[in-house]
Amino acid sequence: MTQKKWAIQEILNATTEFLRDKGIESPRLCAEVLLSHQLKKSRVGLYLEFDQPLSPLEIAGYRSLIRKRLKREPLQYITGHQEFWSLDFLVSPAVLIPRPETELLVEEALKLKERGLLSDSYQQKILDLGTGSGAIAISLAKEIENATIWASDISFEALALARDNAKHHHLNSRIKFYQGDLWQPFSNSSITFDMIISNPPYIPSEAFKTLPPEVRYYEPRVALDGQKNGMHFIKRIIEESGMYLKPDGWLLIEMDPNQTERALYLIDSTRSFSYKERLMDYRKKYRMVKAQKR
Repeated sequence: MTQKKWAIQEILNATTEFLRDKGIESPRLCAEVLLSHQLKKSRVGLYLEFDQPLSPLEIAGYRSLIRKRLKREPLQYITGHQEFWSLDFLVSPAVLIPRPETELLVEEALKLKERGLLSDSYQQKILDLGTGSGAIAISLAKEIENATIWASDISFEALALARDNAKHHHLNSRIKFYQGDLWQPFSNSSITFDMIISNPPYIPSEAFKTLPPEVRYYEPRVALDGQKNGMHFIKRIIEESGMYLKPDGWLLIEMDPNQTERALYLIDSTRSFSYKERLMDYRKKYRMVKAQKR
């Protein structure tokens, strides 16, 4: 019996239906992304060559990718890439997959810069606390040419990938990487920053069992688990950031919408900040808190 020959359009349509039947979210997008990855073509390229037949080797490779997705492995880990701030980032199970809502941190940092609300010094110092893949640090380095970025993470594997991403974007000379738990890399120095920006772990430990399997089984728990109530790291960052911010420096933190009121209370409690505000994400949910040091 001869093996069925598949063209791009035909296999995309069949795979989309198959994934839909299996309950995979966004089945068409998934089918396209995985076939693009297998054939090393853009998604637009697939549509330009709809009638192109696939070789048996290409079909076997594509089926292998589909099997991974059926096990709920995230698309980004299968392909090894994720877009953030219109930039391509390498990702692996060592790092949290950058989310679109985290772009709000970058957006707000740039607004502060554009409004002249950062330090007047020629070379601003910005700390990305818990950098993961380096997405925030690299995006800021791209946008603020005269800034020096510090990026820290507790995970050696995450920092290795962040360094690779910095090299990929030719920014390795602009970003300083440090390994350690939160403030540990800076505890013996006198350095202070114009801005500290962080997307810390903020999912409550007790909520882990309710997360989608893509998150629960594949993304690094160390980058997600904010311990009881999800506030452990947020609280530490707010209470201790005053020692590492310049006067009039800014603190920007991403968190769950249900945590923002508590965060504002903690900011007031420190008496270190003269201004505070919470900001909504693109879905009109409070996602970020910013505060200015006295």
